[in-house]
Amino acid sequence: MASQEIEALTQALARLPGLGPRSARRAVLHLLKKREGALAPLLSALEAVDRRLATCSVCGNIDTSDPCSVCADPRRDQRSLCVVEEVADLWALERSRLFPGRYHVLGGRLSALDGVRPEDLGIARLVQRVEAGGIDEVVLAMNATLEGQTTAHYIAERIEQFPVRLTQLAHGLPVGGELDYLDEGTLAQAMRARRPVA
Repeated sequence: MASQEIEALTQALARLPGLGPRSARRAVLHLLKKREGALAPLLSALEAVDRRLATCSVCGNIDTSDPCSVCADPRRDQRSLCVVEEVADLWALERSRLFPGRYHVLGGRLSALDGVRPEDLGIARLVQRVEAGGIDEVVLAMNATLEGQTTAHYIAERIEQFPVRLTQLAHGLPVGGELDYLDEGTLAQAMRARRPVA
């Protein structure tokens, strides 16, 4: 049987997304066996992030500096702004390296069932950023859920008075997807967004 401290570490890891109790135990055993090569660097990295963790006051990203590395990068296109629901969405778009502009993290999406209202999200800060000027395009990169699309529609209504081009991510068939395995909503969106063959 493991000590109380090791069991506490296992329980803490088990609360992380994607890790259950068995995966957490395997991770703890690996860390303990490879103490110098795995546990010490992990502890050092966790302590460094814990000391410097900050939420960007400009966009809402989580980073170790404020403003974050994206907002502070002078090479980014300041005239293009991509609105995302969560920090994970920003990080996913950054991994693709396809968007050269800046971001705005809402911190969630509108949901009547969960009691999430517009004032619970970063929508007012978004409107302030657009109203301040210097932005030509706002890309709504909401998830293709009912709540995500409701949020996108609400934002579109809030910023339609400003002279910005409003765009939205395309939705439809995933690369490598087979029609038989796709839900009706995805198929319907792909059908509506069809385009001529080049």
